[in-house]
Amino acid sequence: MGRAVTVATCALNQWALDFEGNLERIFRSIDIAKSKGARYRLGPELEIWPVLHRNARYNCRVIFLNKKILLIRPKISLANTGNYRELRWFTPWSKARHVEEYFLPRIIQEVTGQETVPFGDAVLATKDTCLGAEICEELWAPNSPHIEMGLDGVEIFTNSSGSHHVLRKAQARVDLVNSATAKNGGIYILANQKGCDGDRLYYDGCAMISMNGETVAQGSQFSLDDVEVLVATLDLEDVRSYRAEISSCNLAASKVNPYPRVKVNFALSCPDDIDVPTCMPIQWRHHSPEEEISLGPACWLWDYLRRSKQAGFLLPLSGGIDSSATACIVYSMCHQVCLAVKNGNADVLADARRIVNDEVYIPEDPREFCKRVFTTCYMASENSSQDTCQRAKLLAEQIGSYHINLNIDVAVKAVVGIFCVVTGQTPRFSVHGGSSRENLALQNVQARVRMVLAYLFAQLTLWARGMPGGLLVLGSANVDESLRGYLTKYDCSSADINPIGGISKTDLKNFIQYCIENFQLTALRSIMSAPPTAELEPLLDGQIAQIDEVDMGMTYAELSIYGKLRKMAKAGPYSMFCKLINMWKEICTPREVASKVKHFFRMYSVNRHKMTTLTPSYHAENYSPDDNRFDLRPFLYNTSWSWQFRCIDKQVNALCFWFGFVFKILTVGQD
Repeated sequence: MGRAVTVATCALNQWALDFEGNLERIFRSIDIAKSKGARYRLGPELEIWPVLHRNARYNCRVIFLNKKILLIRPKISLANTGNYRELRWFTPWSKARHVEEYFLPRIIQEVTGQETVPFGDAVLATKDTCLGAEICEELWAPNSPHIEMGLDGVEIFTNSSGSHHVLRKAQARVDLVNSATAKNGGIYILANQKGCDGDRLYYDGCAMISMNGETVAQGSQFSLDDVEVLVATLDLEDVRSYRAEISSCNLAASKVNPYPRVKVNFALSCPDDIDVPTCMPIQWRHHSPEEEISLGPACWLWDYLRRSKQAGFLLPLSGGIDSSATACIVYSMCHQVCLAVKNGNADVLADARRIVNDEVYIPEDPREFCKRVFTTCYMASENSSQDTCQRAKLLAEQIGSYHINLNIDVAVKAVVGIFCVVTGQTPRFSVHGGSSRENLALQNVQARVRMVLAYLFAQLTLWARGMPGGLLVLGSANVDESLRGYLTKYDCSSADINPIGGISKTDLKNFIQYCIENFQLTALRSIMSAPPTAELEPLLDGQIAQIDEVDMGMTYAELSIYGKLRKMAKAGPYSMFCKLINMWKEICTPREVASKVKHFFRMYSVNRHKMTTLTPSYHAENYSPDDNRFDLRPFLYNTSWSWQFRCIDKQVNALCFWFGFVFKILTVGQD
């Protein structure tokens, strides 16, 4: 009796509307799976296209064998939160355990020789086992189909996913897959999309195969390989033995409503397989958050660069943590490219040669490759310090970027001069006696001039060097600054793409330390130790007088907490206050907490309009304020928050009265 089954799953870097490229990658994965002896191959979600059934559009798995379609299985649970709007495009299949006839288009009939095929919620019964299908979100749903499929005798669960990367998310995905078979046994096969599909998300692969609650095969999470195939040979008898020991599941199985079965005249195993070796459980190797930042955005940048047909990146490098972290991610990308070429990746080599316009070029040294594709630019003003200038220059030397030093004072004075001529008024900084309005306007002029110059140099730097092509401008505003609105609209935060726009300041600091240790970028030590500053106000005795956290009126650590409570905990001003008086009870009085919460919501609501023009950023945090698709909120708020703030004040007064009353009783008791 055959019992060893060899199955394959894959991670494919599919690209929306790239029909020919997508088909080639599918074919390549099938060839690899066959060459490794697999009898079943699973691909990621929507690796081809959706299906129109009775004029309704469904997100489907199409399962076929030898040019015959066995089953079209529509998605039941659609993802419709956060980054996903599946209900805008697809209809969920709501007929549980129901199958209908699907009339194939004539172009498909000519290939398969079939007129109709089963369409609906069914499972496949082969000669030796039973297979069921889930699609992405259904694994995450509270009533996942695999639960009752398993009780109904399904032994192999397959999941085609399009699951994007978020920092620290991979652990949850792996746990869900393993737990799917831990309670009732079985084999779980997960395929996933990988790469940048043309938007803010990076799909991080992580194809995997699990059996009886343990991982037996793990795919890479971050890779420049467009096609990755994972193969495992497993013993069906291990599933049956595991299930036989779980009496509660056996009792539940006797009551389950059975699934329609599509009979398949095919076996996944071979009759004579007694000596076929099977895979053993492995320990999943998770990346640290710092490794995820180093690898995920780097792969995203590479996909964006090669698919946009540009010649590289330009980054305004200020010598601060954010722009330095962005530079390090580009440097990590160069490392990944050189490593992929060293490992024989012909696709990466071809892309690299096209990008640098050299048909015989081989990227071997990350610093040398960085010099060809990465331009950094320090834009000094009279308010810039020599310290940040030197930090930017030294980091550029260590990563190998083509570095430019320039001064923006002439352009700033020209712009301000036009205003002075027209109005007869000369704005001044606060330290020179100007108002807060004058002070802010003068800072914004500097920031916006830098944005204009960044795009000018991105378009013409390579032309001036006698090289073809243009550069993509990189932004470097982190997720916390965007949430607070601590950025100038249309300044250097305005760029083509931003690899750190979804990453917190705290995580970026940890990433900088990681780069010091793993890339030996010693220039980052002084950047780490320097206080973050915008350097837009005049220096005081040649030293920086402007500090970000003082300007913002809050720390970056506090901002991360506000962000998570606002977005993930759905907290408004009063709810946030109620949570923080307990969270911060050792360090703040209720009145201090109230003041902090009010200040945050004032600044958040006043600056929310800036999110409508936020540069497309790599999505890495679940509290991102990205207004394009993830965090859809008003951008014109009632910034007084009158009712909410009155509730907070009322609670503060009640707490102060109660604490005073208790203190009085305790004092009298001591007397």
